[in-house]
Amino acid sequence: MADLQDVAGPGHAPDTLLEKHPMRDEDGIIRADFVQLVSDAVRRDDADLLSEIIADLHEADVGDLLEALEPDLRPRLIELAGTDFHFSALNEVDDTIREEILEELEPETVAEGVRELESDDAVELLQNLDQEDKEEILEHIPQQERVVLERSLEYPEDSAGRRMQTEFITVPPDWTVIQVIEHVRDTADLPDRFYEVYVVDADHHWKGAVPLDVLLRARRPEPIADLIEEERHRVSVLDDQADVARMFGKYNLISAPVFDEADRLVGVITIDDVVDVIEADADDEIKALGGVSSEEELSDTVLTVTRGRFNWLLVNLATAFLASSVLGLFEDQLQKMVALAVLAPIVASQGGNAATQTMTVAVRALATRQLGAFNAVRIVMRECMVGLLNGVAFAVITGIGAVAWFKEPGLGFVIGLAMICNLFAGALGGILIPIGLDKIKADPAVASGAFVTTVTDVVGFFSFLGIASLWFGLK
Repeated sequence: MADLQDVAGPGHAPDTLLEKHPMRDEDGIIRADFVQLVSDAVRRDDADLLSEIIADLHEADVGDLLEALEPDLRPRLIELAGTDFHFSALNEVDDTIREEILEELEPETVAEGVRELESDDAVELLQNLDQEDKEEILEHIPQQERVVLERSLEYPEDSAGRRMQTEFITVPPDWTVIQVIEHVRDTADLPDRFYEVYVVDADHHWKGAVPLDVLLRARRPEPIADLIEEERHRVSVLDDQADVARMFGKYNLISAPVFDEADRLVGVITIDDVVDVIEADADDEIKALGGVSSEEELSDTVLTVTRGRFNWLLVNLATAFLASSVLGLFEDQLQKMVALAVLAPIVASQGGNAATQTMTVAVRALATRQLGAFNAVRIVMRECMVGLLNGVAFAVITGIGAVAWFKEPGLGFVIGLAMICNLFAGALGGILIPIGLDKIKADPAVASGAFVTTVTDVVGFFSFLGIASLWFGLK
């Protein structure tokens, strides 16, 4: 194995193994020699070295390291690292890799790891497992902790109840500031991060919240009831996670209390959970626009990826045949004037590109609730004007190009007029199709692309060839 780089400065002995053998290069990429070092340690069953490495890494870095290792080495590393391995690192890897690792580990080992996690991380780790594997792991968790996890797992997959953390601090309204501070100081099982203390009655009904900065600035004898903020942005366990994320972004929240159907305080959602939701939604939207399943991961097998992409490609093939059928209507005209066959794809392609731009903006605006009935007409009109103006601009450009290429002035007029028609149609289709799909509760990100491309292909071919047939008298 090649010598590993020592990045410590001159005359400075590295304090830790990671200083001597850094995990990442200057671009933040995992170093191949570091992966090799860890792989060799796993193969030698060098538990001491692995524990030293894992103990100094953030769980996100441990997750990246697991993804970089060969599949058979991943569960073995976890077993060798023992208590130095924090199971929250498994929430940082692809779903496929996580499920493969958990299947290889003993249920008792996973259960011990789950018990060390906060409830939201534990639910995230367990939620995608098969029901049989999930129950086998939960059987090894004490009943009180198991009931909390099972209740969270019963909520709908994309609900706030699945994302909330059930560890939080509550106090009665008749306490003073000093009593609350002493309670926080003496409580053993505090959440890793918390930003406020919640005031509830004996039945766990909401009275208000006291931010930590307000608590610490208050005088010690002051009643906590005088400090509570009653008007807060609240979350129901059944609220959609994406709606919660939008609320956090709109009102600059750090945390928000979560209530069950009986209006009892049952959890809290914090900003780190919301960031995960935002990243997941953005990832799903990008994949959907490309016709890729939201479930696809880089770690998936060839057959899994092939099956996931096949249906979308099949739909696009059907729409391509539809567009090509328009060309068939003008078969005789194309034979009489070859230039039409050369230029027709330019009109269709440019319209498709313009439509994709409009569609991308529309899908994103619908997802973020920035586009609705209150402004739909104005946005549609704006996009139509953009399409019309770009159509005129590109009519001039393509018209000049066509005349210079084929030395036929009439072609410039024909392709210019067709370009205006198709860019206008592309803008109109790019905005109306996502809105229409959203109205019928279909996902605009998934379905818009095929429809919009078909519209611009059909309109582009038909307008160009139809106008050319009339202009040149082709029959």
